[in-house]
Amino acid sequence: MTDDHLVTITLTGVRATGYHGVFDVERREGQEFVVDAELLVRRPGTEDDLATTVDYGGLASSLVADVERDPVDLIETLALRLADSCLADPLVEQATITVHKPHAPIDVPFADVTVAVTRSKP
Repeated sequence: MTDDHLVTITLTGVRATGYHGVFDVERREGQEFVVDAELLVRRPGTEDDLATTVDYGGLASSLVADVERDPVDLIETLALRLADSCLADPLVEQATITVHKPHAPIDVPFADVTVAVTRSKP
């Protein structure tokens, strides 16, 4: 019998500038994206050691780096990139990523645009 357990780690409101979108102005000027990440993490035992979990400071830096690199047309594609990056951690079993695009080029008043994706390890 194993004493592994699942823990949910949630990081909300990570902000980064990206150049994602289908319009030239989005690619040229960039805009702020906000990322929420909810990770299902398999923790071995009950050790009180950072090596047995996800370092959310490192996670935040990784999310920012992924938003800031290689522009894509769709925030759906960006959300998948971020989820896959989270799943690269051997302890992460599942990642739900929500990408907010609060300054999307929409011609009517709005509060936010979000896309959420959930990916799991096989």
